[in-house]
Amino acid sequence: MLKNLISRLFGKRNEPAADNRLLQAKSLLEQGEHSKAFTVLTTLAREGQPEAQYLVGQAYLNAQGAPPNLIEGARWTRRAALKGWDRAAFILATLYLHGLPPEVEEGESLSSVFEDYKKREKAQPDYYKAARWARQAAEAGNPDAQALYGYILSAGPDDIRDPDQALLWYQKSADAGCLQGYLGLGLAALKGAQTYEQYAQAAVELQKAADGGLGTALYLMGVMAERGTGVPQDDALATAYFGRAAEQNVRGGQAKYGIALMAGKGIERNRDRGESWLRKAALAGDAEAAAILGDWYGRGIDLPPNYAEAISWYRFASEHGHAAASHTLGTIYMAGVGVPKDPEAASFWFKLAAEQGDKKATADLANLVLEGDAPREDGRALMEFYKHAAEEGDLLAAFNFGVCLAQGVGVERDEEEALLWLHKAAEKVVNAQYWYGKMLLQGRGVAQNPVEGRAWVQKAAEAGMAEAEIAYADLLVTGVGGPKNHPEALRIYKQAAEKGTASAMFSVAALYGGGHDVPEDRALAREWFLRAAEQEHPAAQLMIARYYANGLGGEKDLEQARIWYRKAEAQNLAQASAELASIGTGGTVPLPAES
Repeated sequence: MLKNLISRLFGKRNEPAADNRLLQAKSLLEQGEHSKAFTVLTTLAREGQPEAQYLVGQAYLNAQGAPPNLIEGARWTRRAALKGWDRAAFILATLYLHGLPPEVEEGESLSSVFEDYKKREKAQPDYYKAARWARQAAEAGNPDAQALYGYILSAGPDDIRDPDQALLWYQKSADAGCLQGYLGLGLAALKGAQTYEQYAQAAVELQKAADGGLGTALYLMGVMAERGTGVPQDDALATAYFGRAAEQNVRGGQAKYGIALMAGKGIERNRDRGESWLRKAALAGDAEAAAILGDWYGRGIDLPPNYAEAISWYRFASEHGHAAASHTLGTIYMAGVGVPKDPEAASFWFKLAAEQGDKKATADLANLVLEGDAPREDGRALMEFYKHAAEEGDLLAAFNFGVCLAQGVGVERDEEEALLWLHKAAEKVVNAQYWYGKMLLQGRGVAQNPVEGRAWVQKAAEAGMAEAEIAYADLLVTGVGGPKNHPEALRIYKQAAEKGTASAMFSVAALYGGGHDVPEDRALAREWFLRAAEQEHPAAQLMIARYYANGLGGEKDLEQARIWYRKAEAQNLAQASAELASIGTGGTVPLPAES
């Protein structure tokens, strides 16, 4: 008892001294004397003064008067929070949302206050501990903590999520004039909004936060003004919001503002300023901004293309998970645009893009594999990927797996099993219908079945697949698997030709050229042969040369004939060389046979 009495007596006598020292430390902080303030605060913190503990934690966290040390900063903040200091509880909740290492609570000592935290395994967010401390501060009346607790209740794990309670806490925060409270109410309203009026209600709350200069709210108001969602559509106003958000270091705002400046959208066009803001957004980790810069340099907008710069930005975007940028890199290396053509590099980027979720990249990788341009191990990996997805019911993967089996890519060729997967995929995949029909027509993996094969090819053709249209029209011309029908074949060839398919153009010309069950029309034949020849079709180049040389379907033009004969000759057509020589000696060239 005597000990307790002495403690109480001396404790009371020392309280004014402690208060004076705390006031002295705060005064030093205001004067920028952080190191001197830290010396005083550490003594008070060790004596158990909660505000001093909080300020010591801030010193470590903000590297003001003390070396940066996350764990020590969190420990001292936690001690203050345990004593009911609501600001400390709020800060601690925020730290837990970003992820704190276990040493904060385990009491383990670090070897050095200068330990490199980047080398440590990144701690994961802990919504449960964040909720515990945010609630403590919220119930103590801290408006920032009330908004934070509302966020945790609306965005946390399912077992702690409570949208109704979140709204109540957001409202309490907003009632206290807290910008984060307004933002929370606006976000909650946006989440369930479907009508213009509901979006307008969200905009009311977001506008309050934006008027206070809150970056996220400024960005969201910019998006709403840009789209005309809940507020009138206004490009100039949207760009102004994005500009203010950009100044607040909101990455999305920086990207949007940069794009607006480069395009002159709602603001006077300024390419240099726009690029500068896009760079800021990209370097802050905005993958879309980096991809846009890649597009800008790659397409040479305003300036000649700079492929090195474009590739650099695409790589940056890819490293930040941008699937389309990875796919673009694959396309660049496949085509050799600004870099040496490199199928292996293309395969790498297509593979990465596919892993990042780009389905088109999977198809491009498959094309490389089927053409033998991708590493063998990629073929095996691709086959395993397709097999697994096909077994899970993915019909597109079933088609690709069937093609791998039919072609022997990444696996032993097995046409019987290929047919099974192609037949399964043919339920919905047009390409599978075409492949399955062709294999039945050719008797691959099963006895030839021209009738059923033709029916499947017809189905794919009716779905609009150009390659299938040509194949089905060929069957109508030859009569394989069913009756001949040249007028219908002509109609279908024309459909495929209008999609830019040179072989279909050639076939249209051949039908008009005579010898088929459609009226002969050499003028139309000449027109279609010319269209196909201009698409680098070798046989069409030879035929149009003959038409010019003989004056078929139009005037005779030996000079044009020579031009087209030379083009056909360059494509290794022996007849072209012989007939070109005949023109040179005044001889005759053969009339085109009925094609």
